[in-house]
Amino acid sequence: MRRLKVTGHVRGLSGYDHHTREFVREFVRQGVDVEMRHVSGWSAERPAHAREIWFDRLTGPVPANTVLHFLMPTIAVCEPGHTNINYTMFEADRIPAAWAATARQMDMTILPTETARRAWIDSGVPEDRLRVSPLGVDGARFAACAEPLALEVAGRPVGGFAVRLLNVTDLSPRKHYLGLLQTWLVATRREDDAVLILKNNAFQPDVWPVFQAELSALEQRTGRSFGDAAPMLILGHPLGNVEMPALYTAATHYVSLSRGEGWDMPMMEAAASGLVLIAPRHTAYLSYLDDQSAHWIDARLAPAMVDCRIRAADRIWFEGLNWWEPNLDSAIAVIRSVVDGSAPPLPSPRDRIVQAFSWANSAARLLAILPE
Repeated sequence: MRRLKVTGHVRGLSGYDHHTREFVREFVRQGVDVEMRHVSGWSAERPAHAREIWFDRLTGPVPANTVLHFLMPTIAVCEPGHTNINYTMFEADRIPAAWAATARQMDMTILPTETARRAWIDSGVPEDRLRVSPLGVDGARFAACAEPLALEVAGRPVGGFAVRLLNVTDLSPRKHYLGLLQTWLVATRREDDAVLILKNNAFQPDVWPVFQAELSALEQRTGRSFGDAAPMLILGHPLGNVEMPALYTAATHYVSLSRGEGWDMPMMEAAASGLVLIAPRHTAYLSYLDDQSAHWIDARLAPAMVDCRIRAADRIWFEGLNWWEPNLDSAIAVIRSVVDGSAPPLPSPRDRIVQAFSWANSAARLLAILPE
């Protein structure tokens, strides 16, 4: 595969933007002549000063027979006279009917995990049109020893806490941020030598008031006050490319209570940064974590129910489907053991993750599949 047309998002902040940029960058490094077509309107675009104008130089026509889309299925439009392949993902046990209909029109759909492939098959997409090719992580960037980001909570440097849990996520029903907050509220005490760092999108003007109201409602529902729990630091503002590795270095653990993941790039970046990992036992996490590299939280398949106000409209994607519900009692027990030091020590999967899932390896695997 020496010539390739690529359509996708490369100017924005979403996960699709991120992995499209990484794949295209590596395709070119590996000698592929790429024609890049940016699809706008999917995610908020980066500020002009943060845009990588290098991708704008790939707009010249390339005589390629294959079009590789990095798009949600309902956005991907087949180009007549070409082989059309879409790289995508979803986070439930099946996919929406409209996605399945689009996938049946594609010559091939490539997915990052076996769980996703199973969801496509169970939704009626022919098995012979599906392949699995994992995403990657920038090991050179996140495995480097960055200076920890200088953070404080209640006047105390975050680096002074013995246990520093980090979660990087959008506030959305699938990410189950209320479950994580409830777990912290119940599992920890004010005197614990621990802090929870939440990096999220609460900086958006319409999100912050709703988020604060949800915190108050959570206190009322549990009968616990956040003032009685170990401290929590909310980072609701964007961080730059240099600051993100420094944020991981500032933590000791990374935790997710997600209800399903196509990949979870922050978890991979945390692994590359050498953090101790805490994850629910489902979906993408099973592709790159095991009993030796993560503290597992039990989870079960359950109907997808939206229990938060922020991005409640996301229910349209999961209506009638199932996702994976983390067991909060299991989460509380795991977090408590981490905070009080009774959790068994785990070797870091950093070296394995960085080597096996480098973007060079991920791009090479994907390029090997395309000629099929």
